[in-house]
Amino acid sequence: MTTDAAPAPQDDAAAGVDALSYEQAREELVTTVRTLEAGNLTLEDSLRLWERGEALADRCQAWLDGAKDRLEKARAARDEQSDD
Repeated sequence: MTTDAAPAPQDDAAAGVDALSYEQAREELVTTVRTLEAGNLTLEDSLRLWERGEALADRCQAWLDGAKDRLEKARAARDEQSDD
């Protein structure tokens, strides 16, 4: 007896995400969320979009974390200069 198994997660869900700017990733994430919220997709398409959305959210968070690190370094450098 054979059964149809659920497809494996799409390995390409994150394809190209690493090359996106924060603004590009955020805009695509907003569009992805709106599409998912509309609810007019098949389960497979919903899962694929969810995976893409997770990759986009991770990219946005990486940009924000990087910006925070840059600000902290700039503040530390400023404080170090003012101590001299």
